[in-house]
Amino acid sequence: MRLLREAWYILLGFLEMLGACGLFLLRLIRYTPYALRRPGLIFQQVFNIGAMSLVLIMVSGLFVGMVLGLQGFNTLNKFAATTALGTLVALSLLRELGPVMTALLFAGRAGTALTSEIGLMRATEQLAGMEMMAVDPVRRIVVPRFLGGVISMPLLVGVFNAVGILGGYFLGVIHMHVDQGSFWSDIHARVDLKDDFFSGVFKSFVFGMAATLIAVFEGYYAQPTAEGVSRATTRTVVNSAVAVLALDFLLTALMF
Repeated sequence: MRLLREAWYILLGFLEMLGACGLFLLRLIRYTPYALRRPGLIFQQVFNIGAMSLVLIMVSGLFVGMVLGLQGFNTLNKFAATTALGTLVALSLLRELGPVMTALLFAGRAGTALTSEIGLMRATEQLAGMEMMAVDPVRRIVVPRFLGGVISMPLLVGVFNAVGILGGYFLGVIHMHVDQGSFWSDIHARVDLKDDFFSGVFKSFVFGMAATLIAVFEGYYAQPTAEGVSRATTRTVVNSAVAVLALDFLLTALMF
């Protein structure tokens, strides 16, 4: 009985948090038209969230592409099908690894930064001071960061995929001596623009919305203490990773 009671309380807490997060999302959507009137705030957040994450994304994409090239070559070589290495690398990145890996890296780097930044504003009573001056902190602080994260994610995924394919090309063509023409022509022939490319773009948009929403939600409702901000930052990483993987399964089941 005690175990069932604890499980019931955990389920209620999860549903309560899910409902609060949904209401917070509706509030952000409501204020989005007002934020679009001040694009400078959004562009600043795109730079802080997206441009400042480029090095991490590019280095990670390069190594992921090289690992795919190495593992793919060793597997395809057993079936004398190394000419399909380009398709293997491209489809793996465009459909799955690109959006998922970028979202996880995004949550670890940009998501924690957003949570800690907004959480510290709550702890130092900056948000309360804005409310005293009749300035809505959600409209002025949270919405530009939310939109910046949503815009940055597809761009970062595109960079991750491009660098990853180049990493697979470097390992497969230059190191493993796969035919260069077969590598690129196979990608051109087998990668579909709608089913493969745009499905990855849609995934990246959904992942960006989920990861950024969790980050700003945890930061805005963090307890105004150092311990509260640290716990909110930890919850951001954990909840974002679980949400991205769960959404990836749902979207993949619907698309393919």
